[in-house]
Amino acid sequence: MTIFPPDPNLTALRVELARLRVERGWTFDELARRSGLARRTLIDLEHGRTTGSLTTWHALAHALDVPIEHLLGTLCDDHTPPGQKGP
Repeated sequence: MTIFPPDPNLTALRVELARLRVERGWTFDELARRSGLARRTLIDLEHGRTTGSLTTWHALAHALDVPIEHLLGTLCDDHTPPGQKGP
């Protein structure tokens, strides 16, 4: 029997990106300038039209001055992350 991992919570990831951007008072243009990513890419990420690459999320973590684990950790928001005991 094959046991598949739970689906990543991509909604939590995009919501956290939006929260961090808004918390700083940054527009999409400002985050684009600070991250080196295209404004369209940022809009597509926040609106769930794309998931982005690891390189994209790495650039965002640096621009937002948060550990990449903070961003990517949200992918496990609706389940127990690997390596941790469940309830």
